Amino acid sequence: MKNSLLLFIITIGFLSCKNNSKDETELIENKTTYEKSNNEAIKEQSAAELKAKLTSKGYQIFDYVDEKTQDTVLMQQYFIAFLKKGPIRSQNEEEAEVLQKEHLAHLGKMYDLGYADISGPFGDDGDIRGITIYNVPTLEMADSLANSDPMVKAGRLAIEIHPWWAAKGFPLR
Repeated sequence: MKNSLLLFIITIGFLSCKNNSKDETELIENKTTYEKSNNEAIKEQSAAELKAKLTSKGYQIFDYVDEKTQDTVLMQQYFIAFLKKGPIRSQNEEEAEVLQKEHLAHLGKMYDLGYADISGPFGDDGDIRGITIYNVPTLEMADSLANSDPMVKAGRLAIEIHPWWAAKGFPLR
């Protein structure tokens, strides 16, 4: 009886792991498909069309020809915001928790509206707590969006923004 029960538990565990592995594989495949279709949509536009579109919206850009592929690579200026420890960190645990929820909602909204392309915390406990990369045409706009974060308004975080260049249509790996 004990052996049957042990075999049953091992079988369930194995099947559970196998299903998780399948789910993870599907997630990876879906992400890869999305990235490919997104990148192909950008690449389907000619470099000239994309340049004209971005320039008309006020973005700073330049391009160059990749020696290896002979493709035109379009570079766009983004703004990277470093979220640093702010001067007011005296909130109690409950207040800090509420601010954290509002902070995450703000970042989600920035992403949904297309203003931010990526955000995330750092894995250490240093003075720089995280980053957000803003996909907006001007430093002033990035600064305004970053400073509208409830954590920044409360003084728990402070913002330091720098212009940052990246190639359009190239995914993170």
